Amino acid sequence: MKYSKTEAGQQAFKQRSALLSARQRSAFILFDGAKTLEQVLAAAAGLGVTQADVDHMLAEGFLAANELQTAVPVAEAVSARTPQVRYAEAWPIATRLTASLGLRGFKLNLAVEAASGYEELLALLPKIQDALGPKASQELEQALKS
Repeated sequence: MKYSKTEAGQQAFKQRSALLSARQRSAFILFDGAKTLEQVLAAAAGLGVTQADVDHMLAEGFLAANELQTAVPVAEAVSARTPQVRYAEAWPIATRLTASLGLRGFKLNLAVEAASGYEELLALLPKIQDALGPKASQELEQALKS
């Protein structure tokens, strides 16, 4: 099953509603209407996202099932890595990485959480690489640039 964000969900996300936990916010970003529920849960498993989190977002009306579920040709899916898709995939990684820095990375973590688009997150990549090293931030660079 594929889900998309609703207007109510987007508003709750933008307003940092208490109805969306940090874990749920990370998963919410990944629901783009193209990824299946299984793909989102697998991508967010490291953050502790479970089916219960998705059920909560559905119950609150933050997500809606896609009405039309059509297959996307593989070639089209590969080329569909728009800046929005890259941001949606990279943001949870960047958040996890900067959160691992503890207090010394607090400001950087806040900057990542405030990044509202691909360009803003890409601009933070050098700072994240400086703080963590190129090897530790390789996953993030790959999500942003490939």
